[in-house]
Amino acid sequence: MLPLNVVTNDGKVHEPDALASGLMSLKDIGVEGVMIDVWWGIVEREGPRKYDWGAYEEVIGLIKAAGLKVQAVMSFHACGANVGDVLEIPLPDWVLEAGEEDPDLFFTDQHGYRNPECISLWADNARTLAGRTPLEAYKDFMLSFKMTFQKELGSTLTEISVGCGPCGELRYPAYPENKFAQNSSQWRFPGIGEFQCYDKRALVAMARAASKVGHIEWGGNGPHDAGGYCNLPAETGFFRYEGGSWDTEYGLFFLSWYSEQLVRHGDDMLATAKSVFGNTGVQLAIKCAGVHWWYKVKSHPAELTAGYFNCRSGRVVPEQDGYAPIAKICQKYGARLNFTCVEMRDADHPWFYHCGPEGLLRQIRAACARYDVQFAGENALCRFDQDAFNKIIANCAGEGNDEDAWRRGDMLPPMACFTFLRYKADLFSPAAFGSFKRFVKRMRDETGLVDTSVGTVDDEDEDELKSIGVEYAVDVPASESRVQLEL
Repeated sequence: MLPLNVVTNDGKVHEPDALASGLMSLKDIGVEGVMIDVWWGIVEREGPRKYDWGAYEEVIGLIKAAGLKVQAVMSFHACGANVGDVLEIPLPDWVLEAGEEDPDLFFTDQHGYRNPECISLWADNARTLAGRTPLEAYKDFMLSFKMTFQKELGSTLTEISVGCGPCGELRYPAYPENKFAQNSSQWRFPGIGEFQCYDKRALVAMARAASKVGHIEWGGNGPHDAGGYCNLPAETGFFRYEGGSWDTEYGLFFLSWYSEQLVRHGDDMLATAKSVFGNTGVQLAIKCAGVHWWYKVKSHPAELTAGYFNCRSGRVVPEQDGYAPIAKICQKYGARLNFTCVEMRDADHPWFYHCGPEGLLRQIRAACARYDVQFAGENALCRFDQDAFNKIIANCAGEGNDEDAWRRGDMLPPMACFTFLRYKADLFSPAAFGSFKRFVKRMRDETGLVDTSVGTVDDEDEDELKSIGVEYAVDVPASESRVQLEL
């Protein structure tokens, strides 16, 4: 993944000479391509339908010159409100101004906080953006991208990932750090997050759904006992371990409706992207969030607030696979599903947060395998230690070569690809780059994921690594590297 600010807010390429050199270095060690965020707030910053692709043309030209491929993310969200966001790239000013006129354009929590990170999915078809709906604005943006880069589509540009929410992920902004509004409620790990269904259009949709099932009283508001952003499950009535109101007829209604609305939005976004890029030879993709904290709790509270109705069976609510519906829409449009946590182990986290990244990753990969959906992986944290690299390689390689076992979920197929987070100055330090070079070689040799036609690693690698002390520099105990990253 290229830096978030490879294109600056005013539409310039950030340090193009250094970028060109870095791209050539990646090509030389056998990396196949790079991922780039194509920011709505940068490209269409001057006004509706006023697209500035100049900097992106320059960057993609540099990538092509290096002999690399491109995964382009249509980033219809703002940067600056989540973990790992080191700068701010807001939505276009004219979109924010539309939100001032119609505050319900944005996701809203129970406290009335309007989140300007992305447009509410309930406004998808509302004609609020200078005479266009958000879906129409997204489509126009993608059409302009297609026209600008039509010669590169299917060759240099091989994948289009469609941003469907915060961080480009198909989820609700249930756990924002709220860097845009420092005085508002701020989520901190491992808080359960909050439901985001309190804008006017969301409440109308909820009321209609409640009326349809014969319980008008269920449609007036969201759950009253679900706690706040930083609460723990046991501190709430809704998510508590035993007797929580998630496990009631009302809970089943609300959580089904809330998650179905999210899946519908994903379906609409993929349908829009398919109508634009369907005959260009590019691979479509969407991304899900790795909400791994509280995964081992029966109610899976952090996943529920994010929109994934994923839980174990209770007294009323049957066991739910919250990721199967998303895999189904990927199958429908021939899209890949991108997911994170590939380097994580359960033991990386304190036991009392009930984190389960390994089980979560296996569950969503199994759902993709059942529906013949390609699965693409990412790491959640930028790590260069061998413990993380070993975990990534083991996950990417999959289990066996039995397609029937894959579809049953008994075994996992290999991943379609893996994208490393992230291209940054630390990556090019002697120790880290030596470690990363060895990692790329192992990915090619042990998983078959890296295209062997691009880049090679010569037989002198081991001597070169030893000469710069890489064995000692990177083989740090995993616990030490985790502590450093957490700090």
